Amino acid sequence: MKTKIALFLGLMFVANVGFADIKVGVINMNAVLEQAPQMEKVKKRFDQKFGARGKLLESQQKELQNLDEKMAKDASVMSDTEKRNAAKDFQNKVRDFKKSQQEFNEDINANRNEELGKLQRRIVEVASGIAKDEEYDLLLLSDVVVYKKETFDITAQVVKKLSTMPE
Repeated sequence: MKTKIALFLGLMFVANVGFADIKVGVINMNAVLEQAPQMEKVKKRFDQKFGARGKLLESQQKELQNLDEKMAKDASVMSDTEKRNAAKDFQNKVRDFKKSQQEFNEDINANRNEELGKLQRRIVEVASGIAKDEEYDLLLLSDVVVYKKETFDITAQVVKKLSTMPE
């Protein structure tokens, strides 16, 4: 799909070159996301929101590993009933852990998507503002462009503008 879009835009560009000068800009969204100061704030909020839960899950996982090792070590001195009860208890703890871990991963993914969506919308607003101010006719994302001259790349301008903006 991206190649079809790039081909279409390329053909439009080639067809219109003879009629008018076209000013084209290209933005590397991944680079903007990596370099944007807002991304650091997103990471800090992310750590504050999910750091404690992540550490709790890590400690629960270590607890389960220790319990598994203890059960394996003590199996020779346990009766069959004790072994069944310990195995059942262990399986219940593993199931609860997996459920907590899945909920944690779902929360992380939902939050990441929400935060990235907000930041990407802001980047698009900034890029559109630059395009209007500097009279660009066309802005493209670098992942749909096969080749570009460095003079077309406005990624640094977008990052610079983002760094001057309040969150």
